[in-house]
Amino acid sequence: MTSLTRGPVPARRAGDEYPRPRRNPRRPQPASSRPEPQAPRPVPHQKAYGRVSPRAGLAVIGIGALAVVVLWWHSTPDVSGLGGWLTGAGEVLGLLAGYGVVVLVALMARLPPLERGIGTDHLARWHAMGGRYIVSLVVAHGLLILWGYATEAHTSLTSETATLLTQYPDVLMATVAGFLLLGVGIVSMRAARRRVRYETWYYLHLYTYLAIALAFSHQFAVGASFISNLAARFWWSAMYLTVAVLVLWYRVAVPLRAFARHRFTVVGVKPEGPGVISVYIGGSHLDELAAEPGQFFRWRFLTRSQWWSSHPYSLSAAPGTDLLRITAKDIGDHSRALSQLRPGTQVMAEGPYGAFTAGRSGRGVVLLAGGVGITPLRAMFSTLPGPVTLIYRASSEREIVFRDELDAIAAARGAKVYYLVGSRTEIGGDPLSPRMLRSLVPGLDQQEIYVCGPSGMISAAVDALRGAGVPQWQIHFESFEF
Repeated sequence: MTSLTRGPVPARRAGDEYPRPRRNPRRPQPASSRPEPQAPRPVPHQKAYGRVSPRAGLAVIGIGALAVVVLWWHSTPDVSGLGGWLTGAGEVLGLLAGYGVVVLVALMARLPPLERGIGTDHLARWHAMGGRYIVSLVVAHGLLILWGYATEAHTSLTSETATLLTQYPDVLMATVAGFLLLGVGIVSMRAARRRVRYETWYYLHLYTYLAIALAFSHQFAVGASFISNLAARFWWSAMYLTVAVLVLWYRVAVPLRAFARHRFTVVGVKPEGPGVISVYIGGSHLDELAAEPGQFFRWRFLTRSQWWSSHPYSLSAAPGTDLLRITAKDIGDHSRALSQLRPGTQVMAEGPYGAFTAGRSGRGVVLLAGGVGITPLRAMFSTLPGPVTLIYRASSEREIVFRDELDAIAAARGAKVYYLVGSRTEIGGDPLSPRMLRSLVPGLDQQEIYVCGPSGMISAAVDALRGAGVPQWQIHFESFEF
């Protein structure tokens, strides 16, 4: 079926965003219960965390890298000959790699100023891109050091390699660390990730911490910048220790504290469509989380098969004072297991995270969703003030989620909903072309645009929006593939 429809339905009473939880939390929610549309309300203010902008974050990373180069220069008073220059280049690349792994860990330490200012989507992209640079630096570091030592000793690379590995234990440890990082980098490549189960990738990724520990020991044992420089050893150790403490605090201590305070519990599970389910999570003092529509939490369901890892799921309805809702599509072992959750299952939650939230520009708003990317936009649709237009792209009618809810919200608040359903051939052209978008939304270039969906859809939508004359700073997007 091909459709390009605007979906008005008789207005429903605007009420609570969620069905009320029953007194017995172990009794599942009725399958027929649906959240009611809610009138727009002011977005809650976030907690008193600062926000780090992308430019500020990159500037800090760049200043740190420059400081590393200065450290190497200060500890290397004289460089002469080809061997000396090769060795010096290898040393500075090794220092940059050691600094880089700390930056990569800090990017994914779930620091509120980074999460709220830059956004998890962009942080994950920086992390992935930085990982490729780090692996390249590590490989180049090893090769240049070997070449430089072999040149100075007037011996072959093979002979010099054997000498370093057999007579310097810390070099052997560094070699193991390098191969661990290389292996993780290969498994994390996009082509490999598509063929590896998330659980396998997750466990392999944990070896990164072992590689960092081995590399840190190697740097202090043989690094010319640290052997006789006590101040350098102190500040380098402080950098590693600070990031380690931040990781433990925000990824372990804060979730445990939130678990004790809010007592997150599964209230019910409800199918929303083929392979799509919603999970209702109750708790106490949820208003203290100051969660905003568009944000997500990392959820750890304490069952036998799921307790070991947390996964990100966006809020698919505006947060309530005692109930939250997430919606997921069956795309892996974890999301598939959500349908088996029982009411009463305890949950640990980290968040809220994400910078994909509504601003206060005073412009009209366009929400552009693709597939299951509707989940955060569904929450925003019911709460954003002012004129709002929702455009929902799906390949078939079966893939449309929350259609009744979206139509009811639109009717209750006088908003517009367009469903772009079918293939390009069926529709007769690109449904997200500049011409189509301008025809659906007059004055498109004056709107704030929020896009969420698969990465390919986001890329095409952003290109189309730019082609339609929308300035880059008015386009906000988040991908579900980070």
